[in-house]
Amino acid sequence: MHLSKRILVTGGAGFLGSHLCARLLKEGHDVICVDNFFTGTKNNVISLLNNPHFEVMRHDVTFPLYVEVDEIYNLACPASPIHYQHDPVQTAKTSVHGAINMLGLAKRLKAKIFQASTSEVYGDPQIHPQTESYWGHVNPIGFRSCYDEGKRCAETLFFDYRRQHKLRIKVARIFNTYGPNMHPNDGRVVSNFIVQALRNEPITLYGDGSQSRSFCYVDDLIDVFVRLMDTADDFTGPVNMGNPNEFTIKELAEKVIDLTGSRSKLINKPLPKDDPSKRKPDITLAKEKLGWEPKIELEEGLKNTIAYFETLMKESKK
Repeated sequence: MHLSKRILVTGGAGFLGSHLCARLLKEGHDVICVDNFFTGTKNNVISLLNNPHFEVMRHDVTFPLYVEVDEIYNLACPASPIHYQHDPVQTAKTSVHGAINMLGLAKRLKAKIFQASTSEVYGDPQIHPQTESYWGHVNPIGFRSCYDEGKRCAETLFFDYRRQHKLRIKVARIFNTYGPNMHPNDGRVVSNFIVQALRNEPITLYGDGSQSRSFCYVDDLIDVFVRLMDTADDFTGPVNMGNPNEFTIKELAEKVIDLTGSRSKLINKPLPKDDPSKRKPDITLAKEKLGWEPKIELEEGLKNTIAYFETLMKESKK
């Protein structure tokens, strides 16, 4: 049994945050979930509210927060293009001011702090697959820059706080992840395809669907979060986290149609600006340092995710 800790999860009512809160509670910790509910929803954490070790605070991390905790997981930030491009200035503020506020809190408390960074720090990569030593190929003034550069700046801040204030930091670079509690309208490819398939609507492929992605099931990802947080203080990351099995977007669409028994047809639309053609993690570091690799195959993960969306859509019709 782990020693019980007080743990703050920012963005705790979001897709990843809600799964992390559940996992930490299961391990016997006290969890404070902080969220401004811009993309997170109360429904994601409703099943946890009866747990006396769990509390929810409505708070925006761009403002300072005063709580007493042992560890901080900083997950607050809209992570899908539809949401982060809706208010790009706020997205950059959430990444940068949010990081400064959480790092300041960690400094005051001498707490260990985890940053949910992203594969987007690599931009449209010129090497494939991407290793942590790759500095990226990012457009600093494009439509996605509020997120890409916001997250890059947050990583900078984390490492500067470590160098300047001896802060204990952990930095995770998250690749495409999917599973229950995804937002149905977040514009991400897995949720898009499942919702379109369940409604028997045409499934939209951008370009010819040959661009590739690797999809990690949420339970695998949360497992590696906790493993990273438990490592010795001299190991900071950044660590790539994701599933190195690569699929084309067209293959994913066909699999979703097959698993849902949908009548949907595939339609093609032009590629969005700055959309990376390939995205695949090199997870050698996670294997070596954390003894981790994903276990859940795409088909099993998709079945769980489809079941979640079926329930969601039934409830919305009531």
